[in-house]
Amino acid sequence: MDEQLVVREPGAGRATWAMQSLFEHLLEPGQSARLGVALVTQPPGVATPTHRHTQEAEAFYVLEGRLSYRAGEDTFDLYDGCFIHLPQGVPHAFRIRGDRPARLLALTTPAGLLHLYDEVGIPATEHRLPGPDGLAPEVEIPRWMEVGPRYGLEVVGPPIPE
Repeated sequence: MDEQLVVREPGAGRATWAMQSLFEHLLEPGQSARLGVALVTQPPGVATPTHRHTQEAEAFYVLEGRLSYRAGEDTFDLYDGCFIHLPQGVPHAFRIRGDRPARLLALTTPAGLLHLYDEVGIPATEHRLPGPDGLAPEVEIPRWMEVGPRYGLEVVGPPIPE
């Protein structure tokens, strides 16, 4: 696949609602096979189960907000300006802390992982956090369990406690 030149103005990326969050696609798998990039906004309290990716490495740069991030056996408190790189296969989980949403620049290599969020979530009608127009967790979680393994997503433990 040929790499494409991509320029995005703020709020111009295609967006998906998944995990009660907004994923704005900045660099999509169809534009680069090597790198996927999304601007992710997540509300306080959102947490993932401990999981690992067998096909991708991930990295996150915290633009604003606070989160606890478990990577392997270690847990880190991340805040504005912090960066974390997760090599392929490292078990990890996070929980958004505080009383305001967190905004993260999310990178994945190779790029295909962003399609997982599209398959599990729904197209965002606006660039904002979903409300009642998003998917309820009891609807979305079974979709993660069904679709995730096709993307090499393996759930290996519980979320970080509140």
